[in-house]
Amino acid sequence: MPKLKHFDNLGTARFVTFSCYRRLKGFHKNEIFTLFLNHLERARTKHEFKLYGYVIMPEHVHLVMHPSPESKLGLIIREIKSNMAREYFSKMKSIPAEADHVFWQRRCYDHNCRTPETVVEKINYCHYNPVVRGLVKSPGDWIWSSYNWYQWNRNVPIKMDGIE
Repeated sequence: MPKLKHFDNLGTARFVTFSCYRRLKGFHKNEIFTLFLNHLERARTKHEFKLYGYVIMPEHVHLVMHPSPESKLGLIIREIKSNMAREYFSKMKSIPAEADHVFWQRRCYDHNCRTPETVVEKINYCHYNPVVRGLVKSPGDWIWSSYNWYQWNRNVPIKMDGIE
């Protein structure tokens, strides 16, 4: 397979998507959603990226983030995915045979958000993804996204950075 190119250091926010292995529903318990958010927050602190929006779906994740100029997006995502998966497998008592001890697909896909309008568009895409998929009737009903932060509810799993 050809290697996907990531264009780092463009000074833009990024819309990133990555999926669970074979699109299996890896996020099927609240503890797994929380585990992912803990590793996302650790990576944000370590790599000093800004997080503008997110959604965790049963089989994939979308992030809207702005890496620091010296960061490499691929390394950040790899760290989040590998650390989360390592902890997941160390805590699980029974692992589905079809997963073969793999939680994530290898790749991630990213899009450079060249304008503030594109950043807002991608954040809204995150928030409405659970509605479009029929998981909830309203974006505020899906607690595993940044939607409620933008509705001034500060009792959320992870806080967002201000959009520049």
